[in-house]
Amino acid sequence: MTVIGGGIAGLCAAIAARRGGAAVRLVEAAPRPLRGGNARHGRNFRLTHETPLDYVPDTYTAAELRAELHNTTGDTDRALTELLIERADSIAGWLINHGVHLQPPGSGVMPYSRRTAFPLGGGKAMINALYATANRMGVAISYDSEARSLQRAEDEGWTINVRSAGADAAIRTRSVVVCAGGPGADPAWLHENLGSAAAGWMIRGTPYSDGRLLDLLIAAGGCAIGDPTTCHVVPVDARGPQFDGGIVTRITSIPLGLVVDRSGARIDVAGAGSQPTHYAKWGPRIAACPGQLAYLILDTDGLARAAPSALAPITAPGLSDLAAMLAIDPAALLQSIDHFNATPANSTRTIAEPPFAAYPMRPGLTFVHYGIKVDATMRVVRADGSRHDDLFAAGMIMAANVLRRGYLAGLGITLSAVFGQIAGEEAARHVHG
Repeated sequence: MTVIGGGIAGLCAAIAARRGGAAVRLVEAAPRPLRGGNARHGRNFRLTHETPLDYVPDTYTAAELRAELHNTTGDTDRALTELLIERADSIAGWLINHGVHLQPPGSGVMPYSRRTAFPLGGGKAMINALYATANRMGVAISYDSEARSLQRAEDEGWTINVRSAGADAAIRTRSVVVCAGGPGADPAWLHENLGSAAAGWMIRGTPYSDGRLLDLLIAAGGCAIGDPTTCHVVPVDARGPQFDGGIVTRITSIPLGLVVDRSGARIDVAGAGSQPTHYAKWGPRIAACPGQLAYLILDTDGLARAAPSALAPITAPGLSDLAAMLAIDPAALLQSIDHFNATPANSTRTIAEPPFAAYPMRPGLTFVHYGIKVDATMRVVRADGSRHDDLFAAGMIMAANVLRRGYLAGLGITLSAVFGQIAGEEAARHVHG
C-alpha cells in the first residue's frame, strides 16, 4: 500500500499499516530537511485524561472536549467527532510507544495546560522520532516525490504517477492513503476562493500543502466537504517568510497594546479579550485592513510583558519617531493613542512609557475549512454517497468533516494522528482481506 504525504497523519498511517502487516511506501513531496508537513511547527496536541499523568496535569474529560468541540465547530460529522473524542485519551501513549518524548508539566518555557501535552523538543523532534520508527519498521520512504496523478488500475488498486528528480515513475498499489494536507498553500487557489486580498496573506505552514491531492481525490469521484472561503487565520509578523513561519512568527501580545492600520487609525475586535484564543479573532480583522497590514503598538511596560518573538520589534524613543519608521502619519497615530489612553477600559494598559515598540502584522493562514468527505473508516466517500473500498484520506485534507469552522488549540495534531492511525489500520486490513 502507499501513503501520500509525510506529515503526522501520513507517518501515523504508515506505522499503523506496517504494524498491521502491510508493506508500505510513503511518498513525501518535500525534501528530507523539510519533511513533516505543518506538524513540524506544532508545539502541543490535545488529549483527554481522567487523572494527572507524567506529561499533563489535572484532568480533561471526554465530556469537556465534546462540549468545546460543539461550541467551537458547530455542525460536524457526529460519528467522526465521537471517534476523535474516543481516541483522544490514547494518542499520547501511542506516540510515546513509537518514539516520541513528552515534556513534563511545569518544565521548560511551554505554558501550563491540562488540555494539551507538549512534545519534548517541539514538533520537529516529534516528526523525527516517528520517521526513525517508520524506518526501523521497514517503511520505504521517498522524498522529493510529488504524486501528480491517481488513476484506477485496470484490474484492482491504483496507479500513482510520481515525479522525482524531474523524472516520472508509476507506482502500482492495492490501496492508497492520502495525507497530503488541505488546500491553502497555492496562491492561485487562495485568489480563486478568498479573493485578491489573499495576496497580502502569509502561509504559516508548508508550501507543499497546495490542494492538488484534494483535486485528484475529487477527480476520482470523491465528495468535497466544507467551505473553501472560510479558514483559520491569525496575526503573524509581516516580516516573516511567506511560507513556513510556523508558531514562532505568531503575534500573541495584542492584549498588551494598541492596534492601528496603515493610516494610523485604531482598530479593535469586539470580544477578543485577553484569552489565549484572542489571536483567532484578530486574524480575520487584520485581513480586512487596507493592504492586509496592521501594527501592534506597545510601550516599554507592554513590551516587557510580551512573549518572546522570533523577530525583534521595531523600537523608537518617541511615538513620532516610531510613526516615521512605520510610514504612518504621526498625527493620526498620536490621536489614536490619546483616545486609547483616555478610555477607562484601557486604564491598565496605556501606551505611555518610552521607548515604544511596534510589530507589523499580516494575516497568517493556518488551514482552510474545506476538504474531502470520508466515513468512519477514513474511506473516501463519493458524491453519490457510496465509498471507495481502497482509497483513504486522513489529516487536514479531511479535517472539515470535524472542523467546519473555528479551531481548538492542539487539535490539528490530535486529529491527524488519530485519523492517520485509523486509515493505516483499515488500509492494512483491506490489503490482507
